[in-house]
Amino acid sequence: MCEYPRMKIQPRRAHGQSLAPVFRLAPLLLLLLWPQAHAGVAAVASPEQHGTETAVAVLNAGGNAVDAAVATAFVLAVTYPEAGNIGGGGFATLTRGNEARFLDFRESAPQTASRDMYLDANGKVIPDSSLVGHRAAGIPGTVAGLFELHKKYGSKPWKSLLQPAIKLARDGYTPPQHLVTRTTEKTRGIAGRTNFARYFGALSTERVFVQPELARTLERIAARGPEGFYRGETARLISAEMRRGGGLITEADLRGYRAIWREPLRTSWRNYEIVTAPPPSSGGVALVQLLRMKDALKSRFEGLTHNSGQYVHLVAEMEKRVFADRAEYLGDPDFVKVPVARLIEPQYVAKRASEVDPSGISTLDHVRPGLPESLETTHFSIVDGAGDAVAITYTLNGSFGNAVVVEGAGFLLNNEMDDFSIKPGEPNYYGVIGGGANEIAPGKRMLSSMTPTILLQDGKVRMVLGSPGGSTIFTTVFQGIVNVEDFGMSAAQAVAAARFHHQLLPPRRITYSRCCSLPDSALVELRSRGYEPVRNPWEFGDLQMIRIDANGKAEAASDPRGRGASQVITLTAPVAKPAKR
Repeated sequence: MCEYPRMKIQPRRAHGQSLAPVFRLAPLLLLLLWPQAHAGVAAVASPEQHGTETAVAVLNAGGNAVDAAVATAFVLAVTYPEAGNIGGGGFATLTRGNEARFLDFRESAPQTASRDMYLDANGKVIPDSSLVGHRAAGIPGTVAGLFELHKKYGSKPWKSLLQPAIKLARDGYTPPQHLVTRTTEKTRGIAGRTNFARYFGALSTERVFVQPELARTLERIAARGPEGFYRGETARLISAEMRRGGGLITEADLRGYRAIWREPLRTSWRNYEIVTAPPPSSGGVALVQLLRMKDALKSRFEGLTHNSGQYVHLVAEMEKRVFADRAEYLGDPDFVKVPVARLIEPQYVAKRASEVDPSGISTLDHVRPGLPESLETTHFSIVDGAGDAVAITYTLNGSFGNAVVVEGAGFLLNNEMDDFSIKPGEPNYYGVIGGGANEIAPGKRMLSSMTPTILLQDGKVRMVLGSPGGSTIFTTVFQGIVNVEDFGMSAAQAVAAARFHHQLLPPRRITYSRCCSLPDSALVELRSRGYEPVRNPWEFGDLQMIRIDANGKAEAASDPRGRGASQVITLTAPVAKPAKR
C-alpha cells in the first residue's frame, strides 16, 4: 500500500491564499438570512485545497451539498485547470432523502461534426486531430449542468456561489509545484501548436497567478447564469476562437445545448443499493458488472491477499469482458439502444464470470461481447448535514483538454471528441477501442467512463466516491469499494492503495500505479504467466471518497497521488432547504 502524509485543511501562508477572507462574515449573515433545517456532520473530499476550503465554507454557512458542489466546481475551474472547467462537461449523481437523481451535462458533437472527420483521404486517422486544437472540442456542458443542479436543488443565491471562484481568478493564487510541473510538461508536449503557453507557460510557485479574462467570464455567468456563457459576449468569444483555429462550435451550437436529467442506474449489490451513472457513461454499467462478477467468482477469490498475483489475474480476466461489452454495446442512449438491464442482470454477469480462465490468459478471440446480438478528469464528493450527497465527475478529457484557451474569455476547451469512436477498432487516447454505437454524429454525446457513485444502506448514504482517469475510472472506483468492503480498509487506506488496470488491449498488458508498485511476488507471478506488467507512465486515478458507517461516523479521504484535501465537519449552522422556484 502507498504511504503518504495526509493533507489537512488549514489557512495557507507561503503556499497559496486562504479563502477565509471571502467567507469570514458569511456564516453569521447566512444564519440570519436563510431558512433553517438542521445541522449535523458533513464531509468533503475534493482534488484541490481551494475547492475543499470553499465547500467547507459553504457547508459551514448552512449551504447544502448542491450549493457546496456548485461553488467547488467553479473554484476548480480556476485552481485546477487541467481538469476543473467551464469548457468541458460531466455528470452528477445525487441523493436527497429517498430521492436519487442523475444529471448528464456531457459535451456533445457540433452540428457540422461527421463520422469520419478525423480520417484522411485514405481512411487513416490523422494523428492528434481529435486531441489537440480547435476541432477536438465538443460543445461544453459544465455551466448548463451546474446551473440546472442549482435551479433544482440549490438553496443559496447563484451569484454568491461564484464569488470565491471570481476572487481567485481576479486576485490570484500561488500555484503549487504539482500544477507548475503539469503545465510545464503540457507546454513542452504541444510544442507551440496552440496558445496554451501564453496563458499557462509562465506559472511559478514564486508568484501569484491571476486570470483576469476568466474572472470577467465568471462574472458574466454569475450575473446571467447560462445566458452569460451560451449567449452574449462569452458565446461570441468562443465562436471567434473556433473561426481562428478552424473549429466547429458555433453560436447556434452553444444556444442549443441542454443538460439532461436521466434516471440513474440503481441496483442492489450485497446489502447496498448502488446509485451510479447510466449511459452515455459506461462507468456505472462496468462498475456493477465488475462487482457482481467478483461475487460470482467468490470461491476463486477466497483466501487471496490484496493485489496478489492470482487476485490481479482474476480481476484482469473480469475487466477483459467488461471492456469487450463496453466497445460493442454502449453509447449515447438518445442515438442507440443500450441494453443496460441485460448487461447487469445477475444471470448474464454470472455467465460472463464463468468464462474467466482461472489460470491462463484469455486470448482476444475468446473474449467477445457477451450478448447474443448486436486521462484527465476530476471528481469531488460532498455530504451535507442533512445526509444528502452529491458526487460530481467532470472533465476536459486529456490534461488541459485540447490546450486551446478561448481568447478574451480565459478558459480552456475540452478534447472530448476523442471519446467517440473516431474509427471502429481504432484505440483512442486511453487505448480503448469502440464500435458503431459510439461513432460521431451531430448532437450526439460521446461515451464516457466517468462513474460518480453513491452507496446506500437502508436509505442512508454509506459511501460517496469517484475518480478521474479515462478508461481507468471505473476500475479505480471498483477497487476503492472492494478495498473497503473485502479488505477492511479505512477510506484513507482504500484511496492510497496501489491500483492496477487491464482493458482488453493490449491483451497481455497490466498497468499499475506510477506512485507505487504491485508486490514483487505478484509481478514475478504475473510475468511467469505471460503478462506484461508495466508501471503506468501517468498516475491513473485521483479517488475522492466519503464513507459513513452505520453509527454515523464519517471518514473523508483524498487520493494522495494528487493534491486533494478532505475534511469531516461538525456543522454549527443549520442546512438550508432548497429555495422555492
